[in-house]
Amino acid sequence: MSRRSEAAAAWMYRGIWKVLVDFFRVPAEPPTLPARAGETVQSFQPAEGFLKYLKFWFWIVLFSTDIVFTVAYIVIAGALIAAKLWWVALLLLPVALFIIVAPDIVAYIALHLRYDTMWYVMTDRSLRIRRGIWVIHEVTITFENVQNLKVQQGPVQRHFGIANLIVETAGAGGDPHQKKPGAVTNQGMIEGIADAHALRDRILMRLRESKTAGLGDEDHGRDVAPTSNGLVWSGDALNVLREIRDEARALAAAKF
Repeated sequence: MSRRSEAAAAWMYRGIWKVLVDFFRVPAEPPTLPARAGETVQSFQPAEGFLKYLKFWFWIVLFSTDIVFTVAYIVIAGALIAAKLWWVALLLLPVALFIIVAPDIVAYIALHLRYDTMWYVMTDRSLRIRRGIWVIHEVTITFENVQNLKVQQGPVQRHFGIANLIVETAGAGGDPHQKKPGAVTNQGMIEGIADAHALRDRILMRLRESKTAGLGDEDHGRDVAPTSNGLVWSGDALNVLREIRDEARALAAAKF
């Protein structure tokens, strides 16, 4: 798409965006998150590369579907003209153009809406993710409950310099039918950010401020503890490791 076309599309989208925001009462500002006095609150959206990533797949799907519909119309029109029903072929032309063009316009607006309505807010203790325009979805994750942090990046995402950070809480992974009763089930995906690894390390640092990363007895009451590779030990795993440590100490003492 040329710069002039991009500018025209952007101008049209700004008008549509304002109408949709006013009609659906979509919050134009990022969501709020309770914070203590002096606590850092950071609000951010996906990187610009995420919008380019969405448009990349948009153009691939657009050209693929448009070619299929165009070929289908040419075949049908050719058959009608051969049957001396050229006027029917002409009547079908506007319908074919609408079928080809209208979904492209809707899809183009939809991917911009998806990008503009995604917000991430993070404090020293929690994270809130918001997306959606027709139905607004918000997920709030407290760092105390985080079980795992995973960076997800495919080759196309790598080309556009973005990645996803998946934040899992206790019970979010594994088979949902095998979860323990009462387990907290939650998962949030921070999509299309340029600094996924740095953000993961930042969350891990905040986890370490409230949970031990070692096997010392000073924190027996903790439920989970992060490790250097981004995974988080559960309380059961820590107990098993402590038992192994104690057995090893006992065996070493018996030898001497």
